[in-house]
Amino acid sequence: MEQKRRERLTDIELTDNALAILKKRYLKKNERGEAIEEPIDMFRRVASNIAEGELCFKEGEEGRRLYEEWSEKFLQLMLDRRFMPNSPTLMNAGRELQQLSACFVLPVEDSIDGIYDTLKHQAIIHKSGGGTGFAFSRLRPKNDIVKSTMGVSSGPVSFMSIYDASTDKIKQGGTRRGANMGILRVDHPDIEEFIECKRDNEKINNFNISVAITDEFMEAVDGDDDFGLVNPRNGEVVRTVRARDLFRKIVEGAWLNGEPGVIFIDRINATNPTPQFPIESTNPCSEAHLPPYDSCNLGSINLERFVRTSSGERASLADGNTAGSTHVDWEDLREAVHTAVRFLDNVIEMNNYPLPEIEQMSKGNRRIGLGVMGFADALIKLGITYDSEEGLAFAERVMKFIDDEAWEASRKLAEERGVFANYEGSLHEARGDRVRNATVTTIAPTGTISIIAGCSGGIEPLFAVAFMRRQADMELPDVNPEFVRLAKERGFYSEELMQKVAEHGSVREIPEVPEDVRRVWVTSHDITPEWHVRMQAAFQKYTSMGISKTINLPNEATPEDVGEAYMLAYKTGCKGIAVYRDGSREAQVLSTGKTEKSSHEPQVKHVSLAEARNGRPRTLSGVTKKVRTGHGPLYVTMNDDEFGPRECFVVLGKPGGTAAAFSDALGRMISLAMTHGATPAEIVHQLRGIQDGHPAGVGPNAVLSVPDGVAKAMAEHYLIEENAVAEESKLPVIGACPECGSGLTRQEGCVVCHSCGYSKCS
Repeated sequence: MEQKRRERLTDIELTDNALAILKKRYLKKNERGEAIEEPIDMFRRVASNIAEGELCFKEGEEGRRLYEEWSEKFLQLMLDRRFMPNSPTLMNAGRELQQLSACFVLPVEDSIDGIYDTLKHQAIIHKSGGGTGFAFSRLRPKNDIVKSTMGVSSGPVSFMSIYDASTDKIKQGGTRRGANMGILRVDHPDIEEFIECKRDNEKINNFNISVAITDEFMEAVDGDDDFGLVNPRNGEVVRTVRARDLFRKIVEGAWLNGEPGVIFIDRINATNPTPQFPIESTNPCSEAHLPPYDSCNLGSINLERFVRTSSGERASLADGNTAGSTHVDWEDLREAVHTAVRFLDNVIEMNNYPLPEIEQMSKGNRRIGLGVMGFADALIKLGITYDSEEGLAFAERVMKFIDDEAWEASRKLAEERGVFANYEGSLHEARGDRVRNATVTTIAPTGTISIIAGCSGGIEPLFAVAFMRRQADMELPDVNPEFVRLAKERGFYSEELMQKVAEHGSVREIPEVPEDVRRVWVTSHDITPEWHVRMQAAFQKYTSMGISKTINLPNEATPEDVGEAYMLAYKTGCKGIAVYRDGSREAQVLSTGKTEKSSHEPQVKHVSLAEARNGRPRTLSGVTKKVRTGHGPLYVTMNDDEFGPRECFVVLGKPGGTAAAFSDALGRMISLAMTHGATPAEIVHQLRGIQDGHPAGVGPNAVLSVPDGVAKAMAEHYLIEENAVAEESKLPVIGACPECGSGLTRQEGCVVCHSCGYSKCS
């Protein structure tokens, strides 16, 4: 029995992509950047470290027993891929940094000291690997008087720009740019400037922005009433606007490029479990609603791992098309939820908080956010259509179960360890509900952890059933292996059909695929905005905080469609919403003007990537790599902008020489190609293997020429799989991934890469 238990604790199934991501980002490395632990070592490290939280509550023999028991349970939960904590915990638990949280909110006070204290705190948090949210609503409006200097204020947007610039600088010393959320109340006098601050793609690139919408504003929109904009310095109404005109401006911004999103701030505070600490902002993806200086530890249950066949085995994606052949193992799910809640509560004890104020608030509220991933996979295994009443019913049932069990686990922890410190004055105290945590559930973007777990992300539909992958000089279909298995089992497989599926990305409109398969194998762009919103609302009913999800709209969607999605989100009980219209990053407004009462769609034109980039920003960040060539040391500098890889500088030898001139010309042509949308993988493919008769080194690592050296530097920096690059045919690509060169898309409320798992928000 003991031997079998040990064997279970050394076994984990990981895809090649998961292994590549773990090696690149998560595994412990030596000074040369080489991984010095295997994935199983990482999971053991995390399980052991988090189980040490047991020793904070029990000493001696009892403490040791609890440590060993929960260390094993935490490890098995992760090895089974039933649960994954957020990335900072996987990366840092048991290591020197020991910063385990992803989400933080900081206050922005209406004073120079307050503004710059928070700027410093933002830098500390970003350096530790966390993302930050800010509400700029307390700041006096632009041109308002500053009595201490008899000058005038520059307004919230100007200070957002300072925070944005700081984020760029911190990235240069780290591995990636930090993520921010900027929020302004809809009744702030500078709200229109805020709404439009991201229409220029070269400004405030390190922020997501959202408008904090009040119930009063929504009532004014519904009644076509005027709405007052209030100076936060003195509470006076500065001016009034027509509510529907202001709503239209919010909608047109989201229609144009997905910014701003909205949060329903009154609804958030109505369910805030600690009303003594009002909520002004959220984390960068809007799912964690936090008061100033609070943080939240996140983790996700992988729902697809709990779907069983009638024989009790774990179901595959090919098992879900026979009625009644699969079911959810609710008892196994209950055990996983209780174990995950204990894990996340232990994280609060084991965390090394970046600021003492954050430690005090985090331990006072003990907010945890247990979410889900693999929802789309679970639906397929169960034979349930995503955009159906049955799909909504299952969403409500499974999230209610998880939320109920998470609260029950928190109650048991309260009996064992005590209620959270800020329990007095909380909604829980008012109900007489003694719990350990102020919140227990939220649905966050799962990004790389869903790739590690081998499942679909969050509560989103499948991104694609297949796409075209280029290998060498050919494009080959890369089809979901479970779909291939299903097609072969059902007898409708053919190479021609797989090619067609890859070209479409979806199977819903392919008649050669059986109807029952088309019904459940749906992708994000098969689903109408209404169903996206209704699914978010279904999960929101039983979630402590918020939900990170993207409401996808087709390119031909109008501003009215966006407005309807926003109104539906409000009416169905959502706490916020983020939309993205396919291809909208390629659209630019040509004439703005005042919005007429009988408003019409803005005139737009579709522009190339080079036009959208519209000149070089003053500041770009990147890396420089040194490569040894047969002609001496070669320095390759690669810089990125918000669209992805942007420019390359190639320096060899002293200026003025022939070699230096050719190297400079090579860098300029690479920069020109990337400015117009060429991916690093395409450039690597063209340059790799060029020989000039003066190689450096031997074997597969030899540098054959200056172009070959540039290719090796770019592959090392950008590509996970050196010989492959995913090109998602006919899918909503908004730029090139800065890490692998594949297409970036918007999903789970964030910008993500489905090839390598890169996420702008985590």
